[in-house]
Amino acid sequence: MESLDVVARMLKERLGAASVSFLITDFTGGSVVRLGAAGSVETDEPARRITLRGTLYDDVIRTQRPSVEDRGDGSLVRIVAPVTNRGDAIGLLELFLSTAPDAAAMREIGETAHALAYIVIANRSFTDVYQWGRRTIPLSLAAEIQHRLLPASLTCEAAQFSVAGALEPADHVGGDTFDYVIDRDTVQLSVTDAMGHDVRAALLATLLVGALRRARRTGADLAEQARQADQAVREHSSRGYVTGQLLRISLIDGTTEFINAGHPWPLLMRDGQVGEITPRIDMPFGLDVPHSYRVQSLDLRPGDRLVMLTDGMLERNAGSLDLSDLIVSTRALHPRETARALIASVVDANRGHLQDDATVMCLDWHGVDRSRRNADTGADLADASATSRTGRTTPGR
Repeated sequence: MESLDVVARMLKERLGAASVSFLITDFTGGSVVRLGAAGSVETDEPARRITLRGTLYDDVIRTQRPSVEDRGDGSLVRIVAPVTNRGDAIGLLELFLSTAPDAAAMREIGETAHALAYIVIANRSFTDVYQWGRRTIPLSLAAEIQHRLLPASLTCEAAQFSVAGALEPADHVGGDTFDYVIDRDTVQLSVTDAMGHDVRAALLATLLVGALRRARRTGADLAEQARQADQAVREHSSRGYVTGQLLRISLIDGTTEFINAGHPWPLLMRDGQVGEITPRIDMPFGLDVPHSYRVQSLDLRPGDRLVMLTDGMLERNAGSLDLSDLIVSTRALHPRETARALIASVVDANRGHLQDDATVMCLDWHGVDRSRRNADTGADLADASATSRTGRTTPGR
């Protein structure tokens, strides 16, 4: 609980900082919440949200570059640095100094911000303080269950790929989930959509995700994961079913396996052009009719961007959006920012009230020969001049 105070005290002692604070990103990624000293956190009140759009905070999170704001009028100089680990934008470190920092001070601030990311990751398993900070509106029971099904980090940078997911629950939660895991030789992803709304859908999603994770953790291949998930839903859910996509990519040779269980087709951007991938579609998980799941190959090449989504991205007013154009227009953004931009567009098209959950997973495939990339930022370390976005050359994290 006192770890944030320790970081603040260190920066005050070493750099003479007048004040230091940590701002954590909320569940939506559209705002941050300033966490005070550990003893001042009041968990019985909603966190105060600071909207990101159009702010300095937004620039720092989006670019992953620290910012120095010096008005030149003798007032305190503000420094905002990204608190990030493996591409997961956890939040921001903000401090005020009496004078503009030199290069050595900026390096220390950057290293401290990165260390803070590890502190948060290590400590959030033992306290609700960080969870309190991330929820700027009270969650329904269904939404609470749904969020606990998501991976601990919604973004991950690795040598061969970058992946990020974003989920915007409907007014009545609809059971969407996404997941990913990195093994020694593979990365596996899933996007699923349980039928129904509210707690019933959340419980059905819990059953499906639990079955997939259990099968995956026993070393089951993609077909066996799908079979066990289907069996679990049939045996333990009275009339429910779940659509989904399972993806498994070899980090050794790039071979890609794919299963589509009654789910909307993914989109692939290659060389600036977006098209639908149209695999054979098998039955959703849980239908009590004879069926099996076909493992199909997917042609994934270095430089490709793959977007997996749920039908909440396509229904009602969202259908008026041209997702292909949006994917092209956000091609220069990190997958984390692209996923958020796509979700934000759908929310805006529905005037802030979704009839169904909207979920996106965005995967950038870099290839198996990219073994030296900065896992923090995605920078290619093969270039001797490459530096991280905090202004220093670092090994991949």
